[in-house]
Amino acid sequence: MQIQLIRSATLRVTVNGRLFIIDPFLAAKGTVRSFAGIAPNPIVELPCSPQEAIAGVEMALISHLHVDHFDDTAVALLPKDLPILCQPGDEEKIAERGFTAVTPITHSHIWQGITFTRTPGQHGTGEVGQRMGQVSGFVWQAAGEPTVYWAGDTIWYEAVAKIIRRVQPDVIITHSSGAKFGDSDPIVMDAAQTIAVCQAAPQATIIAVHLESLDHGTVSRASLRAATDSHRIPTSRLLIPLDGEIVNL
Repeated sequence: MQIQLIRSATLRVTVNGRLFIIDPFLAAKGTVRSFAGIAPNPIVELPCSPQEAIAGVEMALISHLHVDHFDDTAVALLPKDLPILCQPGDEEKIAERGFTAVTPITHSHIWQGITFTRTPGQHGTGEVGQRMGQVSGFVWQAAGEPTVYWAGDTIWYEAVAKIIRRVQPDVIITHSSGAKFGDSDPIVMDAAQTIAVCQAAPQATIIAVHLESLDHGTVSRASLRAATDSHRIPTSRLLIPLDGEIVNL
């Protein structure tokens, strides 16, 4: 298995020779509205061209429809007959944008020998969390490959802990930017919550992404590494890839 971080939550994943893209956010630097009133988003460029980011992909997996997970550039560039897997409730809006092979996953779905199982998420707390709407993560499993739990845009809460206990994933992908609006609580995991994942899954490799790409993020790669170092979490257990970096598993 190979996982390449493109930027933010966008990943190119190869499993059993099949290539899919996760949450394609392909906009040029500064072309999307600010989320925190600090700077237009994204705050960094892609490490490659948008065309290179989607080259060869056979499917797109979309956790939810916030602009930093499925944007106009991706809509324009992705083939309209590309298979798309999404959470229930998003399929009509994706189809309205011209895509003809959209499959909502209520529980699980098999694509090219890979089983995708949808998992719940909580995109913040209180009124902010309600306003952010429904989000999903996914577990994927294939014969001879590590079991991966991509938590998606969620904070650390009991449902995430239950998934880890039940699935016992080999790899967990966290969104760890600690993004927030003003004085709100984080709407995705921060450093402390990422540490909680590491402690709950001592058997797993954690890959922290969704960092240093949007203006409402509060956690940098360096600050996350410093926090995990202080808890004696080995660098071999918590990977913090740079944009464009490839992780082989």
